[in-house]
Amino acid sequence: MEIIHKIGRRKTAVARVYLSEGKGNIVVKNKKNSNYKDFKEYFTTSTLQYKVNQPLMLTDNETSYDIKVSVFGGGITGQAEAIRLAISRALCEIDPDHRIILKPEGLLTRDPRMVERKKFGQKKARKKFQFSKR
Repeated sequence: MEIIHKIGRRKTAVARVYLSEGKGNIVVKNKKNSNYKDFKEYFTTSTLQYKVNQPLMLTDNETSYDIKVSVFGGGITGQAEAIRLAISRALCEIDPDHRIILKPEGLLTRDPRMVERKKFGQKKARKKFQFSKR
């Protein structure tokens, strides 16, 4: 099996996933530091670790593939969800039957919500400056 490359995005985070046959190792590299870290070291909370592992657990492939991830932009929650989307897309390319499992869970849907821009004449996107009548 050749290496499968997929991209996942969430907010401003972008994750490039390289999936190949292996023993279930997941390593993450940030654009700032050039070293690969184990995903449990990179994502310290159990919630984020679960998000990254979710597509593999649902399709029973936790020990089937080695995954290298290059991620940049956004915060760690956005990065974890971007990785989840990319892994889901890669698994669907390997076996189209995985789509039936992952689609109802919402793992193949790109979350379009982005930060609203700040408008001029206002303090933030929606918050206004304090109004004084007199």
